[in-house]
Amino acid sequence: MAKDYLDYNITQEKEIDTSRKLKVGIIGTGWIAGDHIRQYLKMPDVEVVAGADLIPGKAQAFFEENGLDGVRCYPDHKSMLDAETELDAVSVCTYNATHAECAIYALEKGVHVLLEKPMCVTTQEAVEIIRAERKSGKILSIGFQPRFDPNMIKLKEVVASGVLGQIHYIQTGGGRRRGIPTPFGTSFIQADTGVIGAMGDIGCYSLDMVLHAIGYPRPLTVSGYTSDFFGKNPAYYEVEGKPAEYANVFGVEDFAAGFIRLEGGIILDFRIAWAMNLDTPGDTILMGTKGSLRIPSTNCWNGSVGGPMKIYHEVAGSEVETEIPILPEGGDMNFYTKLRSFLDAVKEGGASPVPSSQILYNQAIIDGIIRSARLGREIEIEIPEI
Repeated sequence: MAKDYLDYNITQEKEIDTSRKLKVGIIGTGWIAGDHIRQYLKMPDVEVVAGADLIPGKAQAFFEENGLDGVRCYPDHKSMLDAETELDAVSVCTYNATHAECAIYALEKGVHVLLEKPMCVTTQEAVEIIRAERKSGKILSIGFQPRFDPNMIKLKEVVASGVLGQIHYIQTGGGRRRGIPTPFGTSFIQADTGVIGAMGDIGCYSLDMVLHAIGYPRPLTVSGYTSDFFGKNPAYYEVEGKPAEYANVFGVEDFAAGFIRLEGGIILDFRIAWAMNLDTPGDTILMGTKGSLRIPSTNCWNGSVGGPMKIYHEVAGSEVETEIPILPEGGDMNFYTKLRSFLDAVKEGGASPVPSSQILYNQAIIDGIIRSARLGREIEIEIPEI
């Protein structure tokens, strides 16, 4: 029977069967790849055997920095996947614009794929990835580690308990007062590599938090807004001690908002920021016919909660509030479990822990916000048949 990710004990490592070693490759050896390699090195049934990066010498230096000798390095994902015929799985850790092509090629080569977030950059790309997944029969899981945080699991349990009744309105989002990610260059913020900005980095997480809790209903329409006032301002980078020229290449959104209609008569009010003159764009709220749930925001959206969740409901005619204590955050363990649950599914023939069929709707909302903002009006969210 396939493991559900809720079955994983987040505070204790599961016993691992080391009788079979999994051969793993990493495509893209930048920032997020460091988190992947650190978790893989903790797993006694994993052997990282190959890596690829477009920048000459970068992959080799990456593996040497992490204490691995003998990892075979390649100049791109195609040459790696063509040569490494015994790979079991790959982590796709490239910049947003190449997520789709790397994932599709790996699936076509018969390799299981852990695809970092965002899934891709358009709805059509997401559809093409899923078509390749289904044709290959391999496992594709999307890199949404906040799902494994105990507080996010508790959120889903609260909704499933029925204490809120029928959910009809949701407010969600978050952001950073100052937090455009440019730690190692500009690939995150350039239009040709990042393509989407704050929504692809942290917005997809906050959407997943609430959509997964309510069962991922299909999005129907969206009215979207995006802006780039901070990212295109040279003064922003001067204060941060970074080159003011970053403003000239900034080509994505640093703030986005959307008003989305979902199946079942649910309204989703969403906003996300990389930078803003505000501490938070608001708490997450789920309003229901029996009760409502407030999830305090964090100063920097990190996939958990900023304080105890609180249910507002009625008991015997009295208006009451029930506080749900904060659970210990999973932290680094969330990322470990993201990889571990994927590899367990590979070994056991289980289901994807973060299935593409759900994240397709997440991607469609992001894509819809961008297209709606460009048109300046509400649009229908059209998702092709797969």
